[in-house]
Amino acid sequence: DPAENPPPHLDSIYFVNSGSEANDLAILMARLYTGNYDVIALRNCYHGMSLGTMGLTAHATWKYPVAQGFGIHHALNPDPYRGRFGNDGEAYAEDVKDMLETATSGRVAAFFAEPIQGVGGAVVLADGYLKRTYEHIRNHGGVCIADEVQAGFGRTGTHYWGFETHGVSPDIVTMAKGIGNGLPLAAVATTREIASTLQKRIHFNTYGGNPVSAAAGRAVLKIIDEEGMQENCRVIGDYLLGRFAGLQEKHDVIGHCRGKGLMLGMELVKDRGTKEPAGAETKKVFEDMKDMGVLIGKGGLHGNVFRIKPPMCWTMADAEFMCDAMDHALSRL
Repeated sequence: DPAENPPPHLDSIYFVNSGSEANDLAILMARLYTGNYDVIALRNCYHGMSLGTMGLTAHATWKYPVAQGFGIHHALNPDPYRGRFGNDGEAYAEDVKDMLETATSGRVAAFFAEPIQGVGGAVVLADGYLKRTYEHIRNHGGVCIADEVQAGFGRTGTHYWGFETHGVSPDIVTMAKGIGNGLPLAAVATTREIASTLQKRIHFNTYGGNPVSAAAGRAVLKIIDEEGMQENCRVIGDYLLGRFAGLQEKHDVIGHCRGKGLMLGMELVKDRGTKEPAGAETKKVFEDMKDMGVLIGKGGLHGNVFRIKPPMCWTMADAEFMCDAMDHALSRL
C-alpha cells in the first residue's frame, strides 16, 4: 500500500487522478492547516496544468496568459549548473529567507518543490538546499511539500523517494504517474492532523481511488519490490552516467550531465563557456535518434536538455543501444 512507503508519520492518504489534482489538494491542505495563504515555489519548477498548479509552475512555456498564481512566490532556482550561486545550497536558502521576510507577511502556508526538477531538465537541487530551506519555512509557520510525481517510487536508485536523497522529511508528499503505470492514479500523503482539516467541508473526488486504478497501483508497488526495480534504476543509472561522461569528452556540444538513477539529464550548449542553449542541435539529435528507434524526452526552459527517464525495467542492453544511438546522432551534428 502507498501508506507503507512514505515515512511512518505520513499516515493519511487521499487518492485522486493526476499529479495536478494531487498538488492542488496539497496546497489546499497547507492553507487550511496553517491558516496562512502564501506559498513559496522555485523558478524552473513544474507542478501541473490546472489553473492552480499553472500558477505554481514557473515556466513561461507552460503558462497561459490568464490570471493565475495568487499568493505564489518563486524563489531562485538552486541549479548547480546554471544557478547564480552554483552548488551553494546555503546561499539559495538565504534567498528564501529574504523572500519570507520581505515578499510575504512573514507567515506562509507552504514550500513546494520537486526533489529533482523533471520538466525543468532533470535539475538536481544544490547540496544542502532543501534541509536549510525546510528550516526557514517551518520557522515562518509553513509546511513542506515534496512533489514526487516523477522522482518517486525508487526511480532515483539509491532511495525510494527523491526527498530522501536530500535528508529531509516533508509534511506532505504528492505522487502520480508511475504509481499507476499509465492508469489515472495519484495520491497525497500527509499526517492525520493535516488531513483532518478537510473535515471542515465536504471533500469528494468522483474517480479518485477507483477499483481499477487502485488494483493497478497495488500491482505496480508489488512489482517494484519483488523484481528489484529500485536497484535496477541504480545499476543502469550508474552505467548511463559513466557513458554520458565519455560522450561529454567526445562531443563539445554536451555541457552538463546530471541526475540520479533513471532520472537523468543531458544539457546541450553551443559553447561551454557561455552555456548558450543549443536548442536546434537538441532537436536534430532528438529526431535522428527517433529514426534509429530511440524515443527520448527533452525539456528544460529552452528545450535543450535530454530528459532520460525510461521505464524502470530497462535492461543494460537497452541502455547500451540508446547510448550508441546518441553517440551516432551527436557525431552527425
